[in-house]
Amino acid sequence: MSPPTSLSPATHAIHADDRINLLTDVAPPIHTSTTFRYPRDAEALQPVPVEGEFVDLQTPLVYSRLASANINRLETILTPLLYPGTGENELEQLSNHVVSYSSGLSAFHALIVNTVPKIVAISGGYHGCHGVLDLHKKLHGLKTVDLHADDAAWDSAGLGKGDVVHLETPLNPTGEAFEIQKYADRAHKRGALLSVDATFAPPGLQDPFAWGADIVMHSGTKYIGGHSDMLCGILATAKGSDGLQRASVLRSERIFLGAVLGSLEGWLGVRSLRTLELRVQRQSSNATNLASWFSDALNGNGEDSQAVKNIVAQVAHASLQTADFPWLKKQMPNGFGPVFAIYTHFTEQARNLPSHLKLFHHATSLGGVESLIEWRRMSDSDVDERLLRVSVGVENWEDLKADFLQAFRALAEGGEKAGDSDRVKVDVQMGGDGAQGVADGAV
Repeated sequence: MSPPTSLSPATHAIHADDRINLLTDVAPPIHTSTTFRYPRDAEALQPVPVEGEFVDLQTPLVYSRLASANINRLETILTPLLYPGTGENELEQLSNHVVSYSSGLSAFHALIVNTVPKIVAISGGYHGCHGVLDLHKKLHGLKTVDLHADDAAWDSAGLGKGDVVHLETPLNPTGEAFEIQKYADRAHKRGALLSVDATFAPPGLQDPFAWGADIVMHSGTKYIGGHSDMLCGILATAKGSDGLQRASVLRSERIFLGAVLGSLEGWLGVRSLRTLELRVQRQSSNATNLASWFSDALNGNGEDSQAVKNIVAQVAHASLQTADFPWLKKQMPNGFGPVFAIYTHFTEQARNLPSHLKLFHHATSLGGVESLIEWRRMSDSDVDERLLRVSVGVENWEDLKADFLQAFRALAEGGEKAGDSDRVKVDVQMGGDGAQGVADGAV
């Protein structure tokens, strides 16, 4: 019996790279070489074209700043996940629409270098992207306009052909969602491009291309990596000749930006994609359950209500945007994302709450299998100082709920602040000292 013409994403995550297997290893090997031998047969040597280097996934390997086996495999597996429902016969060529980078920020920088916009519509979200735009403002006078401003404001700013509308949905750090189709329509009627940072809704939860995105970005460090042990960025372009041409230029420009993903990171990404659906569905479900519990408690429902209300003033998550469900359930049919935010009544409560939690690491970033909480002021100087970002892991959600409850009660009772006084001291820094908020630009 022949296999089905279109496999599910979960199956693709395991088998999308079967067609490129050359060795008998079931687990793909780690290739660490930075350089690769030219053919021994002199007649087979092909000098670099006069018009410049061209690299795609079918180009023989030369030097790992151009491409390597590990990142080619990663991009191959990502393709059916980023373009769900694509026929098997399209996938090989479509894989050239997916370009990996050394981090999410290097991917965003590559996007701006590639598009060279005069105006970028952007608002809130990941402050690292604003830092990249500040560099381009300094270099060539780039201007920005509020993403959520009305048409008159966009027109007054001069946003038009070749410019970029950059939408992050769900939003960092709150996990709230925005309607992609709305911003696609607004961008396209002006000849602008819509880029969507879909980091908080990894493949399987949201398909921005289905709603008009021209370019989709992921900080692959988060859910594509999924284990808090690799940096990665992804840009993918829309299907069609224009998208392929843009991706070809992105891949060529990546050579000179020096932002290629490392070989080990490529291998780690492959390992992680195998379980992407399992992880993300569990994390998203956990986050929705927790956000619902918080919301119910804040509305006076449940026996835990007062304990929650003593500390928490507000909760934010896409699952709570019930007025938006007519479009939101179509845009995110399989879950509302694994990140939400809570706001405490006072700054000191937000500062101290993580120290009372036992199952949440107090750390920046998100997307790993372990639950994290961050007093967001540690890495973002512009944020509401009462905000805590919660990245939910794959633990049992009721255990996480119980952990929150005991922490709320301890904090409300004025419990002794947790400390590190009993931790062993060492002479060589191994990450044992608590991370300090030394600069904006964390994740």
